[in-house]
Amino acid sequence: MNTTARTETIERTERPWGWYETVSEVPGNKIKRIRVHPGQQLSLQKHHQRSEHWLVVEGTARITLDERQFDLQQGQACDIAVGQAHRLANLAQEAVEIVEVQFGNYLGEDDIVRLQDDYDRA
Repeated sequence: MNTTARTETIERTERPWGWYETVSEVPGNKIKRIRVHPGQQLSLQKHHQRSEHWLVVEGTARITLDERQFDLQQGQACDIAVGQAHRLANLAQEAVEIVEVQFGNYLGEDDIVRLQDDYDRA
């Protein structure tokens, strides 16, 4: 068995709702760890070029998928289709963390269409 040691710096990007870290990025997929502070939420958004898979690793996440809202607990997951409106929110007093896996030919941050935003971002 061959084992290769790998050292890399993971940058944390702060946002008004919390932060995210890009853990891995290769052609076709990107993996992020996302933390949402208590009482905060991401924008209601959609993407033209990627789908996403969200896995809750800490706390209880309130998920919006189109017109549907539901809660996911630690270990539960959901899939978001290309073009589907979605939002991640934290209604609890503890932090929420998810692992997000993005799939698509283009995974840039500029493929975010904000439909509603608490922080007045375009």
